[in-house]
Amino acid sequence: MKNRRTAAVRYAVLAAGAAFVLIGMLRSEFEEVLQKAVKICLECIGIG
Repeated sequence: MKNRRTAAVRYAVLAAGAAFVLIGMLRSEFEEVLQKAVKICLECIGIG
């Protein structure tokens, strides 16, 4: 019984994570994240 519940929770968390990734992709949030990452990297090496 405990193994079934654990598996159900794992699959629910996996499904929720996949749903949030899909929502983020549909809203084009990856572009904003990429821009911030580039800016932070350039600041770290002293160019930006």
